[in-house]
Amino acid sequence: MRLRIAASSLVLCLATAASAAPLRVVVDPGHGGDREGAVGPGGTKEKDVALEISLRLARLLRQLGHEVFLTRDRDVSIDLAERTRRANDVEADLFVSIHANSTPAGQSRVQGVETYFLSADATDAQARALASLENADDGPAGMPDDPLDFILADLARMRAHAESSRLAVAIHESLVRRTAAHDRGVRQAPFFVLSGARMPAVLVEVGYISHPAEERRLASQENQEAIARAIAEGIDAFGRRLMATASPKR
Repeated sequence: MRLRIAASSLVLCLATAASAAPLRVVVDPGHGGDREGAVGPGGTKEKDVALEISLRLARLLRQLGHEVFLTRDRDVSIDLAERTRRANDVEADLFVSIHANSTPAGQSRVQGVETYFLSADATDAQARALASLENADDGPAGMPDDPLDFILADLARMRAHAESSRLAVAIHESLVRRTAAHDRGVRQAPFFVLSGARMPAVLVEVGYISHPAEERRLASQENQEAIARAIAEGIDAFGRRLMATASPKR
């Protein structure tokens, strides 16, 4: 069964009467190339952690029967707007951006996972600061004249964003349950990388690379696999939920 989420109406078109519901998922490893993202006290780079987890996530999703596209599969730089543009071009059902969080020097004891969906209103000052930091990845040349106005217009256009919070919850609950990570909650913030997406879109902060112990976990292949598996299970559960909601009653 091919499950597709239409951009304007979230109409679920069920192509056949099989028991599974394959999704077309775009996985976005944050940063890349000369945009390293956060760097841990031991030198671990966010761009490398994001790529490793994303490659594992893509493999696991394919094993579950889903179709997967990566915005990057190597260490290259991609503009923020280009990431969701690629998702729109392939008519993806979901967009999932993978990142690792950090705190300023002196606050290195903060740890845990956070999952974000797009909103002009940030959950709190920390979420707002994080979005500003991530949005600056393109530099001024890559951003619209007024990013907040752009995001507000985008939210008004795209009904798909209504499902983004549900996708965030599904992924986050799986992450916390499967990895025993500290739960920092499902949150919202004006992330430019999520704007423009014509499908449910979320940004997953898989841990705080600034925390010495968490940095070591994020650099561990075993833990990268566990994180990827938890995210894959959350995405799969979200797809099953949509299928159940859309299935006609007999």
